[in-house]
Amino acid sequence: MEELRRVDPIDRAHLTGATRPSPPIYRYAPAPELADLVERYWLPVWSLTEPSSQSTLQHPVCLIVVSNTYARFYGVVRGLSTVTLEGEGWAVGVMFRPAAGRLLLGRSVTVVADSYLDLTELDSLDGAALTAELRAAMTPDPHGEGGHRRAIAAYEARLRSLLPVDEQGQLINEVIDWLHHHPAVTRVADVAAAFGLSERALQRLVESRVGLTPKWLIQRRRLHDAVEQLKKGGGPTLADLAVELGYADQAHFTHDFRAVTGITPGSYLADQSSAE
Repeated sequence: MEELRRVDPIDRAHLTGATRPSPPIYRYAPAPELADLVERYWLPVWSLTEPSSQSTLQHPVCLIVVSNTYARFYGVVRGLSTVTLEGEGWAVGVMFRPAAGRLLLGRSVTVVADSYLDLTELDSLDGAALTAELRAAMTPDPHGEGGHRRAIAAYEARLRSLLPVDEQGQLINEVIDWLHHHPAVTRVADVAAAFGLSERALQRLVESRVGLTPKWLIQRRRLHDAVEQLKKGGGPTLADLAVELGYADQAHFTHDFRAVTGITPGSYLADQSSAE
């Protein structure tokens, strides 16, 4: 395979802070021809003396995570995703593009929303054989780039069979990219209008390819924007941030943030400040 390309994206999903440290994570871009299917690969490696809870606000995409103890295909989780890391371990994850989930499953991803399948059930990638290849690649040296290269090559050899991405897959990729780059948009009607779709047609597209609703897409984008701003620290006041995010007031922003993450924006901001 080509030389691995390390990437360091803005982490809008991982709820890290002084009391929420993250293990080392290696992140790599996909081969260029797979850019419509894969956003990136991420490989955390940990060695812990006590358990560590890792929480994320998942992007609107499916995931595969193969670790030294489990191998799973995840649908989109509408709430908070939490995993507890213990002892020594590693994982090789794929963050897909929105188009990929249905291509991998062969049907609507609504069947895996808020849930997962054991990778052995994913016939499109021969999950059992893939899991064995990844563990053989990673076990000798989880931090070594040679193992990372072999693991990613195992994924990509299989993923190429899903190309080219279908028209509806390209469309859902474009919709979610557009929404990310238009933070002022808070109405489903505006998203539909931007793509010449009826709201019902947009609803069917998002449910089939993401497993949730256009309204959820907007809320998740707003929460990701919030996490990004809060991680920076020293930005606008919480009241001003609420306005920037399109909320009527700070109380509505606080309610939405706490309902999903379990903490207030103020508490999360304070945890960032104490990490300095």
